[in-house]
Amino acid sequence: MKTVLLLLGFALAMPGQDAAGKVQRIQVHGGSLEGNLSGDAADRDVMVWLPPGYAGSGARRYPVLYLLHGFTDNTDNWWGVNKHFVSVPAVMDKAQAAGAGDMIVVMPNAFTRFQGSMYSSSVVTGDWETFVATELVAYVDKHYRTQARREGRGLAGHSMGGYGALRIAMKRPDVFSALYALNPCCLAGEPRAGSKAGAIRVPEEIAKADFFTKAELASAAAWSPNPNKPPLYVDLPFEDGQLRAEIAAKWQANRPLAFLDQYIHALRRYSRIGIDAGTKEPAIEPTVRALHARLEAYGIRHAYEIYEGGHVDRVAERLEKVVLPMMAEHFRTVRR
Repeated sequence: MKTVLLLLGFALAMPGQDAAGKVQRIQVHGGSLEGNLSGDAADRDVMVWLPPGYAGSGARRYPVLYLLHGFTDNTDNWWGVNKHFVSVPAVMDKAQAAGAGDMIVVMPNAFTRFQGSMYSSSVVTGDWETFVATELVAYVDKHYRTQARREGRGLAGHSMGGYGALRIAMKRPDVFSALYALNPCCLAGEPRAGSKAGAIRVPEEIAKADFFTKAELASAAAWSPNPNKPPLYVDLPFEDGQLRAEIAAKWQANRPLAFLDQYIHALRRYSRIGIDAGTKEPAIEPTVRALHARLEAYGIRHAYEIYEGGHVDRVAERLEKVVLPMMAEHFRTVRR
């Protein structure tokens, strides 16, 4: 196989080796991200995987899988620049060798000052729903030979990305037609008492906080922003040890299990839906089971699996052997 090295945004092929996918790093401007109160850049790094032979395939057009990474993560981790639990280019090359159909894969870098965007719409972190479903899709359709219709687009994600995939998919069935959520976080739940988030006073302290403190602050930035409360611009669900019911209600309104009923007609438009969770996921597994039960109750066909594993130890395998084959079969079906 040809080795693809990412260096200063270019894909370099080692001579004398066979063709493999090509990696590109691009930047996409998000008008919907401009002016966010966090000060995060509106120009976002985006990683693109092009299938073998793309450059020489003439006018052929390809389906696109939009893939969303998780909280505290980034595209360099997921695309093999850093050693990590998954490398999308390596996974794609394996899936191709196993017979998965040709597709383009696109991942935006959603790492923010709050360590993640929650793929939500907020004045603090920006309107990530619009960026992913409208601006990013429009850019990719303009600059690559895509099947520029909903039937040629899939959406998948892991953890925060799984949450984002579900959230965006329910709101934008006009854009996507296949969906997979790997270990999706945040489907349900109440704010945690005893959080240390209230002790964080300035944005520079966020990176040093523990994971759950970061997660609470990112959730607040996404779901309970307060433009009159610098420098973090968030309202937290607990103040002086007391639950603030009005803030907790805002969080609950952003839980997919809370708003699912309003998007059943949207979900019925999807040709493929998949959800999963590992058995070692005490916070996520019960909510995925609940989501499965709700989808079944509405008669929405979907793939569902609780598998032996934790949050990250089998992500690459699941992507290669479950998500990509499902997407490939979907794209083959809609081409007929």
